[in-house]
Amino acid sequence: MDYQRIIEDLRKDVAAHPISVNLVYPDEVYVGIHQADFNKMCLWLYKRLRSPVMMFFAVDERKTAQVFVLYCAFMSVEFQKWFFVHVQLLQESPFFNSISKEVHSAHLFEREIKEMFGIEPLGNSDTRRLNLHDEVWPEGFYPLRKDFNNLLQPAAEKKEYNFKRVEGEGVFEIPVGPVHAGIIGPGHFRFSVAGEPIINLEIRLGWTHRGVEKIFEGRDIFKAVGLSERVCGDAAFAHSLAFCQAAEKLGNIRVPEEHLCLRGIFLELERMYNHAADIGGIAIDAGFSYPGMYASVIKEKILQLNAGLTGSRYLKGVNAIGGVTKELDSGSRDKLLITFESVREDFVNLKEMLYSSVSFMDRVDDTGVLRKKTAEDLGVVGLAARASGISLDLRKIFPGIYGKVNFKLVKQEKGDVLARLTVRIEEFMESIELIKQFVSKLQSSKAQALSKMQVKEGFALGYVEGWRGPVLYWLKIDKSGLIERCKIVDASFHNWRGLSYAVLGNIIPDFPLCNKSFDLSYAGNDL
Repeated sequence: MDYQRIIEDLRKDVAAHPISVNLVYPDEVYVGIHQADFNKMCLWLYKRLRSPVMMFFAVDERKTAQVFVLYCAFMSVEFQKWFFVHVQLLQESPFFNSISKEVHSAHLFEREIKEMFGIEPLGNSDTRRLNLHDEVWPEGFYPLRKDFNNLLQPAAEKKEYNFKRVEGEGVFEIPVGPVHAGIIGPGHFRFSVAGEPIINLEIRLGWTHRGVEKIFEGRDIFKAVGLSERVCGDAAFAHSLAFCQAAEKLGNIRVPEEHLCLRGIFLELERMYNHAADIGGIAIDAGFSYPGMYASVIKEKILQLNAGLTGSRYLKGVNAIGGVTKELDSGSRDKLLITFESVREDFVNLKEMLYSSVSFMDRVDDTGVLRKKTAEDLGVVGLAARASGISLDLRKIFPGIYGKVNFKLVKQEKGDVLARLTVRIEEFMESIELIKQFVSKLQSSKAQALSKMQVKEGFALGYVEGWRGPVLYWLKIDKSGLIERCKIVDASFHNWRGLSYAVLGNIIPDFPLCNKSFDLSYAGNDL
């Protein structure tokens, strides 16, 4: 069935007012609606497309049209399209009816919209701040509004965050963080326990909020590529790739297949070194130090390979609008394939160490279970979703260059730490095969010139299946090529709530295992 049938059904069965439909790009459908239809339109698409809210954000257009514009994005696996519901809100009445009671994946987005723009989600019972902590940030200052002036910011009133309390005989609260031992980012975890089992976990983030989306505003689109790869360090390539894809849509740029294959290689290398690191981290958190150290050797081999191929261990400076800046000559390709033989052998040994240890398997099996229904309701994505039986991977839904190789989606059903570990192990091996196939498609030994972008006013979505999950960049630029709005969604933003449900019923000593099996990014959340 063509996607137009959905539009017809929306007009006939859902919308009480006229709607506008614009196929801006072959994979992006924008549906403009009346404010009164917003709730039922979003709820209908949520049920019809069986998609969580993938993005939900505001744009300040008061200077030109005296309105704020809300965009709520859903993904259609069936039609391989993104559906954006957008609605204008008059600047005199910045509010909308919340959809989070029916669509739980919209909850955090609504809180973010309120704190960043002062737009009220009517009916949302939880409008506490996410990143702009009450202890240091005053009321009435909304940093993503165009007229925001940080120099005029008064001192904040001293307030305490209203944590949700679980009360009853024998219930204790255990606060952890935000400062942790080691080098991980800051996050506050408040456990409620009755005896040993965890009965509630509330996670408070935002301690490393950097105002990234604000920093993008007013920047030249070409110069902003370097900023995109610094948003989340362990996913630098995925973030810069999503940014470049959005820019390439805006400029109607066709990326050469050679460069698409190279992007596939580098994206899978990023997946591999992160998966190796996480597998080792799970082993260490289970007290199994030798395979943990062994995994770090595998990670280091891949990082050194990255440096040898591109000059950057973390693949920075590789992506550019129109393609990549680094190409692989025959010697580099041979080096890559030779290194992979050593890496594969080491990885098989690592897998055998873990799966043959009864004590290790006892720690990870049935620990930290995130059930499929819970994951679907919360909008969990990426690796964590696939470990809970959800077959979502942007490399399959929007295949691009992945459609020209033999790619097998990896999935588990149980949703526990072992399932998330197994997904990592199988995806690591799958990445090796994908890279070999991409290498075999490389033909040119000479650098190809990047297409030049003709700057034009507009907006577009770029998206990549990073190693954690989807990385999304929605860009809006003006006619001079300066960024008016850059909305970023990292998979971590969706998945932190999944962790808080996965730990329920487990004991506190198993929390590090659960946490590492998700391995979410503080930086990717605290934008």
